Amino acid sequence: MQNDFDLESMRQQMTVLKNKLNEQEIVNDRLVRRSMRKEVNNITRRNYILFALCLLLIPYSYWCFVKLSEFSLAFWIGTSVLMLICAGAIFYNTRRISEASLMSHSLVEARRKVVSAKKFDRDWFLIGIPMIILWLSWFGYEVYKKGGSEEVTTFFWAGLVGAVIGTIIGLSLQFKTQHQYQEIIEQIEDLTRGEE
Repeated sequence: MQNDFDLESMRQQMTVLKNKLNEQEIVNDRLVRRSMRKEVNNITRRNYILFALCLLLIPYSYWCFVKLSEFSLAFWIGTSVLMLICAGAIFYNTRRISEASLMSHSLVEARRKVVSAKKFDRDWFLIGIPMIILWLSWFGYEVYKKGGSEEVTTFFWAGLVGAVIGTIIGLSLQFKTQHQYQEIIEQIEDLTRGEE
């Protein structure tokens, strides 16, 4: 009789313990999702700003390169194509981790999507470096074709300073975004360890 009572008491305690663990897991899931949402929103906001800048640079570059500096129309078309490719890549990767698509999946699936987005972002960065080097070379050629006037020399140095500043900002954004992706991945891994 005493053993039955002890056994029933242990079962009740186990049930209470399981309920508490389930509640803790739900709270942890919510905390991770809230943190994920914040990091994803930061990444997507920054990406949409970059997307808009790429599109705005198309008409601006026409004014700057064709109208103001009298560079070739081909250079502007090449610049516009480069901006459209960049905008497309940014938009594609941002849609992959949009909050709606990411938050509706399990954490394991969300982790897979974030890992994929992080890899695409890194690969795109590595593809973008040679593209920018080619564009800068073409820019230098266009400046060279204009001759050695003071205005063209000033334009060349302004472009060079802009390239250095752009490189610093680009590297900073790349490292920050990669770090945010990694934080999301680590948070999910901490919570889902043992579920996979």
